[in-house]
Formats: sequence, structure tokens, C-alpha cells
Amino acid sequence: MDISEAVVLRLNELCAQRGITINRLATLSAVTQSTVSDFMRGSTKNIGIVTLKKLVDGLDLTITEFFDTDVFRQLEQEIK
Repeated sequence: MDISEAVVLRLNELCAQRGITINRLATLSAVTQSTVSDFMRGSTKNIGIVTLKKLVDGLDLTITEFFDTDVFRQLEQEIK
């Protein structure tokens, strides 16, 4: 799993826990629905840190809370 896939997994997990759709998350975060959808579908691999921070804010989390999971702890280094 790469970092983009891990972020998608985490966003889906958090939306499911909160009972909101990805489209609702985009609205809460003031991020365009197309930007979020493209990233979630894999059309875009790099969401950008500013956009990710907006999404995390929309979930009422800190960036540290977002990344504080086993999924991110277990990622392999991408540069070999």
C-alpha cells in the first residue's frame, strides 16, 4: 500500500465512522467535490498537504490524529 492509498483508506474509514459521504466531507472542508472525488478514485495521486489539512479540519481532527494509525505506521519507505 502506498501513501495515497493509505490516505484514501483513512478518509473512507473516518467518513464511515461519522456517517457522512465523501461529498459531505468536501462540503464541510470547503474543498471542491471534484478534487476529492478524483483523489478518492485514484485519478489524482497527490492530494496536496493544504487540501489534506482542509479535509482533516472538516473531520474536526488534527493532522496528528489523522496519521496516528497503524496503517501509516506500517507503510514501507517509498524511496529505495
